[in-house]
Order: sequence, then structure tokens, then C-alpha cells
Amino acid sequence: MALIKLAYKQIIDASAQGRFEKSILQASYQEFLLKMQTYNPNREFKTFTALKAHDGRANSLHYKLSFAVGHFIQALDNKIPGLTDNLGNPVKFEQPQFELIESHIDDISSHKVAIIYTTGILTLVNQLAEFMVLAEGDVSEKFVADTFILKMQQGLSITSYQEYQPEPIFKDTFQQA
Repeated sequence: MALIKLAYKQIIDASAQGRFEKSILQASYQEFLLKMQTYNPNREFKTFTALKAHDGRANSLHYKLSFAVGHFIQALDNKIPGLTDNLGNPVKFEQPQFELIESHIDDISSHKVAIIYTTGILTLVNQLAEFMVLAEGDVSEKFVADTFILKMQQGLSITSYQEYQPEPIFKDTFQQA
């Protein structure tokens, strides 16, 4: 058994279909156009990559753009979009992180962002091929825990891993003389 945290990276670009993704794309692009002016007042640099190469302070746009999309992420009620267990139940996250991957000041279709959702502590009870048997929280002290099964997949990663050996439930009461 092990205590783990998972991270799931959702990439959002011009191919966005859902309402949430489209809202994130639109709001972050509008904020990008506004905030990038600080580092690019003459619109000399067209892409985020070129802007970062010119002025390293442009890396702060990841953080600055996150404010424009925060209320959309908050509306998710800590449920990771697009990631469900084998019964279709959403997996919960504790911490989101916004990332600007690329953008172009004249072309929203080049705008690409990611949201990385990190779970709280989970107990990895067992692993069966690409399937993980998980329980929420640290269940090392419990006799019984509710579990769920999650398949490893594209965009999902274990970001924290701490293996432990639980104490035996029934200790030997016989002592040798």
C-alpha cells in the first residue's frame, strides 16, 4: 500500500467543445491580450514563446491569467472534468494550477492552455495492470475503507508516492518463554 497524490492535466485549445472549456479559452485569451501589453507595448512579439524569450517576466502571465478563469474552475465543485472512476463518478481535486502553453496576439486559434488538477491524499490499496484500487485519504488505520477503481490514462500522473507497511491487524498474543 502507498499514500499517493494524482495530477490530471486538461489541455484546452481551439478544438474545445464543452461550455467550460470554451469559457476558459475565451476568458484566458482576453486576459492574455490585456496583460501581455505590459511586456509588449508595441505588439512587437506575436507569440507567448517569443514574448518570454524577450522578457522573462512574461512567465508571470501563467499566474496573472489564472485570476480570469478562477471562477470557472471554482464552479467545478472540486470535480475534475473528464476524469471519472470505473463507475463514472468524478474524481475530486484539491488544487488546480493554470498554465499558458502558447498564444498569438492576432489569432485565438493558437491559444492553448492547461489546467493541472491535483488530488488530495489517496491510499493506493492495490494495482491491477493499468487499474488502481484507491481510497480517499489515509486509510492505514481503518479495517474497512470505501474504494474506487481508476484507470491510468493520458494526462494522469502520480505526483507523490509514499509506500508504507501497515501494522498487522491481529498481533501475535503468544510469547515464547
